[in-house]
Amino acid sequence: MMHEEGEKNQDEPVERPWIVLKTTYDVEAWIDHQNRAIQQLINSSKASGWGICFSLGEGGDIFMHTTSEGDVLLDVTPEAEWVTPLIAAATQVEVPATQIWALPGDRLTQLVLGLSSLIASTRLVLDHSFNLKHKFKRH
Repeated sequence: MMHEEGEKNQDEPVERPWIVLKTTYDVEAWIDHQNRAIQQLINSSKASGWGICFSLGEGGDIFMHTTSEGDVLLDVTPEAEWVTPLIAAATQVEVPATQIWALPGDRLTQLVLGLSSLIASTRLVLDHSFNLKHKFKRH
């Protein structure tokens, strides 16, 4: 069945309001839920740049992707640069020279816990490039 132009695709991920996560258990349960949702989405589409977009209450977006090795890539939009000191403090990683961050996978829980009170909503993304053509340095 073809969709008319302008009609929203039923399989398109929706933006969801954020519920502040306060404990590492809450974050780990959220991560598990998101992993399952992403796997379903990947299996039912031709996703190439899948991940999660965090929309911040004070402005800007952070796109997050986990690599097959378990590392975390963040694309912090220019409007969200104000949050980079918090990302650095929560993950104990230096602020990179570009908007792309490469974090060890074991920092994901600290990242989400640190950002939790600043997030307004999230949505799954299917085709974000994460600026992979740009070089980034893993810390």
